[in-house]
Amino acid sequence: MTSLRSVAHQLKIAVIELRKSEIREPGRDAELLLMHVTGLSRTDLIAHPEHTLTEEQIRQYERLVARRKRSEPIQYILGEREFYGLRFVVTPDVLIPRPETELLVEAALEHIPDEKPASLADVGTGSGAIAVALAHYRPMAKIAALDVSPSALELARRNAAAHAVGDRIRLLQSDLLEAVAGEQFDVIVSNPPYIADGDRDSLEAQVRDHEPAIALFAGPTGLEVYERLIIQAETRLKPGGWLMMEIGAGQHLQLRQLLNRWQDVTFRDDLQGIARVALARRA
Repeated sequence: MTSLRSVAHQLKIAVIELRKSEIREPGRDAELLLMHVTGLSRTDLIAHPEHTLTEEQIRQYERLVARRKRSEPIQYILGEREFYGLRFVVTPDVLIPRPETELLVEAALEHIPDEKPASLADVGTGSGAIAVALAHYRPMAKIAALDVSPSALELARRNAAAHAVGDRIRLLQSDLLEAVAGEQFDVIVSNPPYIADGDRDSLEAQVRDHEPAIALFAGPTGLEVYERLIIQAETRLKPGGWLMMEIGAGQHLQLRQLLNRWQDVTFRDDLQGIARVALARRA
């Protein structure tokens, strides 16, 4: 008979509860939360379903499952997210780094010399995931990481320190590129807000109700931040420098129009063939 305190029983109950709340991957989330509480690996959970939890572990697990049932993102519950091979602390103060944003990092790395100095700006740095990843993989690069949110900048500082790149990342509170008005960069990258205000209700609850609205919504059309950023970037890039931005699904035609004065405008697609990154070179 299965013990009520066993791994197997607790996972079974959690999956049932998460499924009731229409959580997309109840089995995966139940396992991740139990791994977080117990310190066990997934292999341990599978190999030792009879393992007995303490009463405190069960209480803690039930609290975390209850949070997930309310659609709180599991990354916030666990307090971390892996991005481009690196682990980042995340909190509700910042957007959760997403796989599509790795396309932006990949494109930027292709345009940043491996063993030569380069100056970069990351606009809307949030958790610092993009800036830290670029600094980690390009040891000669120096990066200005900008964000309007002091809480986001503090978290980015923690993540930069954790990956030993804090000495090459300058964190600045700024509305887009305003704080670096007198500077010019080789590459400017950004994952700006790009969701139209009217699309709020179409988002998943875990996004709409939990991630910071300031990092999601751009205005009535979803293009407002791009319009401002493109204008500012024209004077903050060195001649021949690159502007690279994550874009929303279906926005590439509008972005091409906004970038009509730029050279070599191209787009990178995700695995579904959807354009998710816009690249443009300053003349």
